[in-house]
Amino acid sequence: MTLRIWFVIMSFHQWSIAYGQKPIFPAPLSPRLANYQIDVTLDPVTKKLTGRETLTWRNPSNDVIRELQFHLYLNAFRDEKSTFMRESGGQLRGTQIDRNAKESPYGSIDVLSMKVRGGNALAYQFFQPDDRNRDDRTVIRVPLDKPVGPGEVIVLDIAFRAKLPKIFARTGYSRDYFLVGQWFPKIGVYEPAGTRYQPAGPGKTGQWNCHQFHAHSEFYADYGVYDVNITAPKDYWVSATGLFQSEKLYPNGTKTIRYHAEDVVDFAWTASPHFKVVESQWKRPSGGTVAIELLMQPEHLHQAERHSHAAKAALSYFDKHLGKYPFPNLTIVDPPFHAEGSAGMEYPTFITAGTAWFLPDGARFPEAVTIHEFGHQYFMQLLATNEFEEAWLDEGFNQYYEGRIMDETYGVRSSQIDLFGYRMGDLESSRDSYVHQDNPALGTSFGNTWQLPEDQYGVLTYSKTATWMRTLEGLVGRRVMDEIMQTYFIRWRFKHPNADNFIAIVNEIVPKRLGNKYGADMNWFFDQVLYGDKVIDYELHSIRNRQRNGKPQATVTVQRKGDGQMPVEVLVHFKNGKDVTLLWDGKARQQTFTLTEKSEAVWATIDPQQKIYMDTDFNNNSLTLAPSSAPAAKFAAKFLFWIENWMQWLAWLA
Repeated sequence: MTLRIWFVIMSFHQWSIAYGQKPIFPAPLSPRLANYQIDVTLDPVTKKLTGRETLTWRNPSNDVIRELQFHLYLNAFRDEKSTFMRESGGQLRGTQIDRNAKESPYGSIDVLSMKVRGGNALAYQFFQPDDRNRDDRTVIRVPLDKPVGPGEVIVLDIAFRAKLPKIFARTGYSRDYFLVGQWFPKIGVYEPAGTRYQPAGPGKTGQWNCHQFHAHSEFYADYGVYDVNITAPKDYWVSATGLFQSEKLYPNGTKTIRYHAEDVVDFAWTASPHFKVVESQWKRPSGGTVAIELLMQPEHLHQAERHSHAAKAALSYFDKHLGKYPFPNLTIVDPPFHAEGSAGMEYPTFITAGTAWFLPDGARFPEAVTIHEFGHQYFMQLLATNEFEEAWLDEGFNQYYEGRIMDETYGVRSSQIDLFGYRMGDLESSRDSYVHQDNPALGTSFGNTWQLPEDQYGVLTYSKTATWMRTLEGLVGRRVMDEIMQTYFIRWRFKHPNADNFIAIVNEIVPKRLGNKYGADMNWFFDQVLYGDKVIDYELHSIRNRQRNGKPQATVTVQRKGDGQMPVEVLVHFKNGKDVTLLWDGKARQQTFTLTEKSEAVWATIDPQQKIYMDTDFNNNSLTLAPSSAPAAKFAAKFLFWIENWMQWLAWLA
C-alpha cells in the first residue's frame, strides 16, 4: 500500500467516529476561525504562483469589525527597502540573498482582487503598524463596506499572484527545488478584549494583531481548515501540510494535487523532481500509528534512518512527557545543500530538516534539527503562541525539550557531538551559548522579537530560555516540571497562551506540590530570568579546618558574585567519608557555615547537582584541600574554536 493511499484511508478514518456506521465529522479540535480554500499553480520556469483563495473568517469577539488586516509575507523580499531586508541586511542564519544571480533573487506578492462573496470588491492599503517604514508592504488593511458583527462570518474571494524569492530565508526556490511558505494572503489575528495582554472591562474592545514581517520574528495565526489544490509539473513530487487527498493528471504535462488539513495555523508545501521518498511509521503506545514521509535528497539518502529515528524519538518523548500528537502523519523535507536557507523550519505536520552528505554519525546535527522542528508541532502549532511578541514561548520551550530528548536519546554528555574524543550534550550546548556571552546580562527573553538587543535574538529566545527552563526543573524536580508542562499543554492547546498563562500554572502547581519551599509563588524566579537580566554566579570561596576545644571544626565560605539570587545547596565532604548538605537562600553576598564534625573537611561543592543551570561559571563552584587527580582540560581547549564553528552551524539550522 502506498503512503498516499494510506493517507486517504487515514483521512477518512479521522473523519469517522464510532457513533454508528455512518462516517461523520468529529468535533473540531480548535475554534477554526480562519478557513481557506486555495487553488494555486506553480510555474517552475518563471518561479511564479498564480492563486485564487476563498477565506471564510468568523469574528471571535463581541466587537463590530469594520476592517480586516492581512499579512503579505512574501513582500518582505520585494526589494532592499522592506523592514525585513533593512533589519537583516539580506541574510538569515548565515545565508545571504544572492544579489549577483542571473535571475532576480527577489520575491513578492500582489493581491489582484478581493471581493466579499455576494458583495462588492474591496480596496486595501498598505500600512506599517510597527515601524512606519512606508516602503514595507507586508501588512494591509481592508476597510469593509458592511461590518462583521459579533460571531458573524465573512467570506472573501481573493485573487493573487506571487513571485518566489531565491531561497535564503525559509521560503522560495533553488534550481528546481521549491519550498513554499508564507505564500498566500493570510488574515491576522483579532484578539478580543481580555485575551493576552489586553484589558477587559466595560467599553473595552479588542484589536488586530498583525505585525510586519521582521528579520527576527516568525508567525502567529488563528486555527482553521485548509483545502489546497496545487498544480505543478507532473514529474515533480509534491507534499504539503495535512493529508493527501487526490491527484489529477493533465495532457499538458501538469497535475493537481489536493491536500486537506484541519485545526492548523498555517499551510506550506514543497515540490521537486529529485526527492527520494522514504516511508515509515511510528506506533502510538495507545494504539494506531503516525505515518512518516521523508523526502530525501539523493545524496543524503544514506542518512534517512538517522532522520527517521530522531522523528520517532521525538514523537515518543512528547507523547509520554507532554501530550498526544493529534495528527496521523508527519512530513520531513530534506533540502538540497544549495537551498540551505530553507532548512530547519516548521509548519503544521510538515517540517524541514538539514544535513550535508559528509556528516559523520557523531555530529548529530540532522537529529537535533529533526527533533527541534518536530517539537514546534506542540508549541507553534498545538499551542500557537504569538511568535512576534513572545518567541521564547515557542523557541525557548522547544529548545529545552530538544535538549531533554537529545540527551536522553543519544547520551547526556555526547548527544550533540561525539567526535575525536570531544563530546557535548544538547542542553549543555544551550547553556554554553548563554553563559559565554561577553555579558550574560544582555537583555530579557521577554518582548517583541524585533526590539530585543541587536544580534541577541537567538541567545535570548532559544538558549537563555532553555537554560532557565532547565533551572526551573532543577529547583522543582523533573516530576513537578512535567506536571507543569502537561497541565500547560492540556489546558491551553488551541488557545494561544501567553506568559501570564504559563506562570499562573507554575504558581498553581509548585506550592501545591512543594508547599512554601519557594514562597507563596514563583514570581521572584520569573522576575529575574524572564523579565529581568539577572546573572547567577555562585562561588565556593574557601574551606578551612582548625581545632576547637580539641575537636575538628570546618568553615566553608560561599559567595554570590552575580546580581541574581537563587536558593542553593552546599555539599561538604569530610575525611571520614561523611557528607553534609547545607541549604542557603543565596541572597547574601557571602555566607560562612561552621561545622563541627569528627573529621576534617576535604572538599565542598555549591549546587552539587547543578540545579541552578543558569550559573554562569561552574568552574568556581567547588574547592578541594586534597591533591587533584583529574586530568587537565587542555584537550577540550584545543577544540574550542573548532566546536564554536560547529555550534554556529547548528544555530543556523535551528
